[in-house]
Amino acid sequence: MKNRVIGATEFKSKCLALLDEIDDHGGTITVTKRGRPVATISPANKRRFKNPAGILAGKGVIIGDIVNFDTTDMWEAVRTDQGH
Repeated sequence: MKNRVIGATEFKSKCLALLDEIDDHGGTITVTKRGRPVATISPANKRRFKNPAGILAGKGVIIGDIVNFDTTDMWEAVRTDQGH
């Protein structure tokens, strides 16, 4: 998109479409009021989106059987039938 100059009334009526156009194609829009420039609309600096999928891939190691793991010895401290 090239640089454009439009009046405030036109900008008001087409604002969302113009913002989408700038986002998609770049360029700038100068908004005028009675022929005098009052604002310039241009694309924002976009931060690159970093997809979190796979961010932990390769960071951990599974040791042993995680499905049929025996935890009975871990619960000795919480048993209430001992020593009573």
